[in-house]
Amino acid sequence: MTLWNKWLQAVVELRPACSRARTFLWMLLALMGLCCRADNAGVTSFVRVLNFRGHAYHRFLHLFHSAALNLDVLTACWARLCLTLFRPFEVGSRLVCLADGIKAPKEGKRMPGVKYLHQQSASNTKPEFIMGHSLQAISLLVHAPGGHVAAVPLTSRIHEGLVFSNRDARSLLDKLVALLLSLARSWNRQVLLIADAYYASAKVIVPLLDKQHHLITRAKTNVVAYMPVPKVAIRGKGRPKRYGEKVRLKDLAKDEGAFTSAPSPVYGERDVVVRYRTLDLLWRPVGRVVRFVVVHHPARGTIFLLSTDLTLEPLQILQLYGYRFKIELGFRQAVHVLGAYAYHFWMADMKPVRRGGGDQYLHRTSDTYRDAVRRKLRAYHVHVQLGCIAQGLLQHLAINHTSEVWHSFRSWLRTMNPAMPPSELVVASALRSAIPTFFSVCAEIPGLNKIAATYYRPDPMPESRQGDALAA
Repeated sequence: MTLWNKWLQAVVELRPACSRARTFLWMLLALMGLCCRADNAGVTSFVRVLNFRGHAYHRFLHLFHSAALNLDVLTACWARLCLTLFRPFEVGSRLVCLADGIKAPKEGKRMPGVKYLHQQSASNTKPEFIMGHSLQAISLLVHAPGGHVAAVPLTSRIHEGLVFSNRDARSLLDKLVALLLSLARSWNRQVLLIADAYYASAKVIVPLLDKQHHLITRAKTNVVAYMPVPKVAIRGKGRPKRYGEKVRLKDLAKDEGAFTSAPSPVYGERDVVVRYRTLDLLWRPVGRVVRFVVVHHPARGTIFLLSTDLTLEPLQILQLYGYRFKIELGFRQAVHVLGAYAYHFWMADMKPVRRGGGDQYLHRTSDTYRDAVRRKLRAYHVHVQLGCIAQGLLQHLAINHTSEVWHSFRSWLRTMNPAMPPSELVVASALRSAIPTFFSVCAEIPGLNKIAATYYRPDPMPESRQGDALAA
């Protein structure tokens, strides 16, 4: 019960997001299902892992569509709670966040926001084109034992596929920046964002710099910048020059004599020597001086990095960008372990989408239809947000209560290392084995004992019926 006590202490901090106590209790149970379920077969997996009766299924469905759960408040509460549960990775006084996109495959013809998507991957298990939801996610970089770092998911939103107004000209970059700024306001802290080359754009950099935030990203290979304008003793006629000599980063990478050798600071690399060169140049898309770092890596080739913070050292920029892949590891756990993106909520009155279709334009539909689409989209966002919180809770137990997790783990792994924090899979297994104990003492939580008395089945489901349920 120790792990569940630690888990409950964290979840209680999310109570302000629910306007009704009963809504909070069902949200607590949904988080339990996300943390413990052994399969990703939608809401039915919550009912199975909690050993509830079948009519609890509709109560869970109602939770994701309920107006009593405020999604924005829930996101802000979780963002603030992360600063308490974890030790954030900081650069100076700035928190470090990671951003990236993820595509969730969806075959539902009556699911708003589903469109034909292209995904770049060298994996044989991921097709090049899929029907699904396009989401953007933000994670917080935190310290872990043994000098390691981890990416705690903060939030994720569907930013593509639906057009409610033909006057809405916001791009994916605009929506990502708005999402990040909302998190920064909840912290009242400055942020350093780390993202891939897709986010190396003025639409990201300018709004961040206006709010004193910064960005580290990978610059594209065809980047062109300009030297600062040299000062002249006597000013001539006409408007002063804003940009000096034109510089191509590809050309700078060929000047071998200007590079400096140093051990690689990248996470997980040992006995690797990199060669780097740094220049502060004017970049025309933003009209400001940014720091470019050209890196020759013995295995990864030539890398161009861009930082809007001119106080960071070149190797520090390389080290920070090396942490970007942590959000990719988080995506893998969210998809395969927690099923954070495995929602299946249909809209019965929706006009079916066609295979290969693009954005769904709703500016000519009725207000009733648009409200129904918004309600369903919000249900998707609630499910994904609870998935982010559930994954963060598992990481909290793994990082801060490592020994208790390994002690409660009732299985075996070939690569077990009790000295290191376990994975989300191990924590989920440890919590799952203690669920009966949790419900035996649920009287300590006001109101939860009534839900348990109505829906909980004290007798475990026979193995034959479990197999039938999974097959169904």
